[in-house]
Amino acid sequence: MSESYIQNLFAERIGGQNYGKSTQIYKFEKIKRAKRAALTAHPGTEIIDLGVGEPDEMALPLSVRALCEEAQKPENRGYADNGGSEFKHAAADWMAKVCGVTGIDPETEVIHSLGSKAALSILPAALINPGDVALMTVPGYPVFGTHTKWYGGTVHNLPLTAENHFLPDLASIPKDVLKRAKVLVLNYPNNPTGASAPREFFTQAVEFARQHKLVIISDAAYAALVFEGQPLSILSIPGAKEVAVELHSMSKMYNMTGWRLGFVTGNPLLVKAYGDVKDNSDSGQFLAIQKACAASLAHPEITQKIAAKYSRRMDLLVALLRKFGFNATKPKGSFFLYVRIPKSVSTATGQRTEFKSAEDVSQWLITEKLISTVPWDDAGPYLRFSVTFLAKNETDERRVVSEIEKRFAGLKFEF
Repeated sequence: MSESYIQNLFAERIGGQNYGKSTQIYKFEKIKRAKRAALTAHPGTEIIDLGVGEPDEMALPLSVRALCEEAQKPENRGYADNGGSEFKHAAADWMAKVCGVTGIDPETEVIHSLGSKAALSILPAALINPGDVALMTVPGYPVFGTHTKWYGGTVHNLPLTAENHFLPDLASIPKDVLKRAKVLVLNYPNNPTGASAPREFFTQAVEFARQHKLVIISDAAYAALVFEGQPLSILSIPGAKEVAVELHSMSKMYNMTGWRLGFVTGNPLLVKAYGDVKDNSDSGQFLAIQKACAASLAHPEITQKIAAKYSRRMDLLVALLRKFGFNATKPKGSFFLYVRIPKSVSTATGQRTEFKSAEDVSQWLITEKLISTVPWDDAGPYLRFSVTFLAKNETDERRVVSEIEKRFAGLKFEF
């Protein structure tokens, strides 16, 4: 078939006339292909998936029962738009009870989102003009940056390094970049590093934003998954509501990835702007889901139980990796473990494989040991391990980690 005229109609932001012609294979597609190849080469062998970034269990029975009940009510059948009063009030109550952030007006300072990803894709439309700059951390979740570029803006990357405790060095931003910058995007506990930001950093960030007239978007999808103490919200910092909004997600803290619900809270003018753009983007999440999630938010002990599971698994995985020489340190929250790669690995027979990048290590692990991880080479070569691997119970968790140890037996990693 000859080339259709449609090929010439695609927007430049997705490739223009060259859309669909790229032969570049993206990281996660490479991982998927390597998994399929490994299973083909080793039929019947268990792949240990330490790469997937979503909970391994379904929502708890309380949440499922509430959804079943609410889905049968005729009043929940219609468009939600930006509504859903129960969820707004539940979110404001949750912020007070769990994060210690009081005084949030549920009607003007909270709006639901179809998950954090949707919020990160909508907010740039409210803020970014051609030539504007978004300050973003790398490695990190790229959605806000992708949409910033689509609107004619640019992204200035702030590397996350171990030397700076995986916090961005705000003082490193060039003055000419700061003049054009509008938004600082933060994500703590962080994906992929697992790092948590201390209160002192959030205080610094709020003052920095005020000084340079920036908006802070705090992606707090993992905020409630802390292993000790109270989750830290940037909105608990004095003055933060003047410059910031925070994004929370039901996906991670209540095992609800497919339910697609979260909320945006904070500065009322920013919340309003988000809502106005959202009105032209979607018609709101199913009210039965909103009400079921409102009922779930009243039970933060659910999240505490989930976090305790990840903490337990993290202890097992950190101990194992350290046994083989990895400099693994348990994070304070999230379900991600971020570890610098080895330079090489040698087998018991003396065969040695050198690694030039995290992607090299990731591909070797899935091909040779059927262990899936996610490579990051943005700010030094690191592997991201996730403790959301499939396991039925604590006994099965120990079995999975023991299986990793068996597959590592006889290997000598050089760092």
